[in-house]
Amino acid sequence: VYINGRVGERFAVRNSGAIAVVEGVGDHCCEYMTGGRVVVLGSTGRNFAAGMSGGVAYVWNKDGNFDYFCNMEMVELSLIEEASYRKELHELIRQHYLYTGSNLARIMLDDWNRYVDEFIQIVPIEYKKVLQEEQMRKLQQKIAEMQRDY
Repeated sequence: VYINGRVGERFAVRNSGAIAVVEGVGDHCCEYMTGGRVVVLGSTGRNFAAGMSGGVAYVWNKDGNFDYFCNMEMVELSLIEEASYRKELHELIRQHYLYTGSNLARIMLDDWNRYVDEFIQIVPIEYKKVLQEEQMRKLQQKIAEMQRDY
């Protein structure tokens, strides 16, 4: 779902696989989320990610205070450093622009290198471990294939 505007409280609660891009959220966004992707191109209310056990969220942290609004019990915040996540975020914002004509999305895309560094990635701690194990397994498989073919 792509919404050119702000949504109310409890947006993406219990999200288990949907993709959503919005331009601001109320309290309790991504509460009990187990899968999917959520991008917030604006401010958030309090208690963001409470009980979040899966999926990934990206929040534009333009004021630098998102950690105050995030429930940190089960999640980890980080800058988006991996190229694959930067690419994913860019594509989600591009789709948002294509579907909604969002002026904010266009501005971000036009000056991507500046804006991407203002986003925070929110990933549940246990979910991140699973993702890392999956990456390691794929890497080991690739190495084994290369050794076999060599």
